[in-house]
Amino acid sequence: MKDHSIKSGPAGSVSRPTRIIQSPYDQVARFKSGVFHFNFQQSVLWMEEKGKMLFGKHFRIEPDDLELIYKLLVYAIGDQENAERHGMSLSKGLLISGPIGCGKSTLARLISYFCARESQFMVKPTREISFEFEKDGYAVINRYSKGSYFKIGGIPVPKVYCFDDLGLEQTPKHFGNECKVMAEILLARYDLFMTKRMQTHITTNLSASELEAIYGNRIRSRMREMFNLVAFDRESKDKRR
Repeated sequence: MKDHSIKSGPAGSVSRPTRIIQSPYDQVARFKSGVFHFNFQQSVLWMEEKGKMLFGKHFRIEPDDLELIYKLLVYAIGDQENAERHGMSLSKGLLISGPIGCGKSTLARLISYFCARESQFMVKPTREISFEFEKDGYAVINRYSKGSYFKIGGIPVPKVYCFDDLGLEQTPKHFGNECKVMAEILLARYDLFMTKRMQTHITTNLSASELEAIYGNRIRSRMREMFNLVAFDRESKDKRR
């Protein structure tokens, strides 16, 4: 991609980072006239170095993924103009889809660093939530929906989660009762998205029709309202090999 800058919403050219710290806003952003400016190439270098710290020295950003990463970055920093140019709404969450091993989960974790503090998210595997339901029951649904808040300056702020590998979790049982726990969590978070603007992100290996087969048309319909689809090419290679 051509070298150019992207900019965040109100409060992207910088030198190559020489060390990695917690926030790219301190390392690869320039604050001017109330806006953080990011250079895309330097942001990618930051992501690659941070990825090496988190996932091992073998980690690298693939050139084939740069177009997709650009979309994720302009969304994360709140670049309204470029997000709209790519058909994305900043009020919606991200649904990152692609084949096994293409790097959905790792990119989701790296992109979170570029979000504003209140919008940074935890990547939570759906299979772990299934295990939590087997142990704690229906309280888990509340844990990830109505009870999903933290406070900044005494003000409650919705927690943002990225539910990883949606559709691959087992249907758990609690005292013999089965529950499609992720379907219930998504329905609850949809209601909070509509009333409180609670955002949710998802990664999945499955297509829209496969998700509908698991969760039903009711969930699929709401997902269209909740998410921006950002999809890897179906032929993307497995980077774990």
